[in-house]
Amino acid sequence: MENVILVIHLILALSLIGAVLMQRSEGGMGSMGGGGGGGGSAGSRAPATVMGKFTWIIAGAFIATSIALTIVAAQQSAGASVVDRLGDVPVAEDGVATPDLGESLLPPSSDDAPLVPSGN
Repeated sequence: MENVILVIHLILALSLIGAVLMQRSEGGMGSMGGGGGGGGSAGSRAPATVMGKFTWIIAGAFIATSIALTIVAAQQSAGASVVDRLGDVPVAEDGVATPDLGESLLPPSSDDAPLVPSGN
């Protein structure tokens, strides 16, 4: 289930990027404040275009899949805690937790000869 939502989420992210890049530019920073020579009165907005509505729909779906992924991840980790895993580590006499590393950290060898490459 999580993989399906994730694939949909990625498709929506790419679609949202494409939809934003395909929209018409409205002048950028020059039209903000008092510097722009726009044809309308101050505070007027252009009517909503089909591309603008499409972008809002994709953005809403993107947010919905983000929330869905958060809920799925929270449900999967609800029974597990990092603190619960700490109880499995044995504690030494001085009270410090030491993980079980076995007898040696070196890999086992066939004999006790030093690990030196042969000249053959």
